[in-house]
Amino acid sequence: MSQNNVSDAFLQQVFRKVDADGSGSISSNELQAALSNGTWSPFNPETVRMMIGMFDHDGSSTIDYQEFRALWSYVTEWEKCFRKFDLDGSGSIDKHELKTALSSFGYRLSDRFYDLLIRKFDRTGRGTVAFDDFIQACVSIQTLTNAFRQHDRLQNGEITINYEDFLLLVFSLKMRLNPN
Repeated sequence: MSQNNVSDAFLQQVFRKVDADGSGSISSNELQAALSNGTWSPFNPETVRMMIGMFDHDGSSTIDYQEFRALWSYVTEWEKCFRKFDLDGSGSIDKHELKTALSSFGYRLSDRFYDLLIRKFDRTGRGTVAFDDFIQACVSIQTLTNAFRQHDRLQNGEITINYEDFLLLVFSLKMRLNPN
């Protein structure tokens, strides 16, 4: 269900429900309490902070109603994507499904790297990635790829940077991926 198919009245009602303290904006704690990853476990706080950071255009560390509308659409699109690649309908993404998803996005990565991704983003210990962690993994790879491309002047998949440039790259990305 995309933002275009959802009435403004419905989204305002959802916003008011998520805005538990009635402040007119949603904090990361309120958003985490409202989101579901398809299991009974809470949404990954790192993913929630990342999404707040992506949609917090006024720098308040919260999202207002307009920012919430954009976030709603974003999460809805990721949910469609997740369901498309959850080939066995298990409610989580295994290594094969993750490889299929990232390959369809244009990434060609080794099995060794997929093993690392699963270890990094599997919070359950089952060798799978839940919906919220799938979002974080994909957005992290996209962000890192975009940063790499800025340094890949020859567009040949290789970069050469000095140590300080590397540190600047990593720390600037860390702030964007984890605004807190």
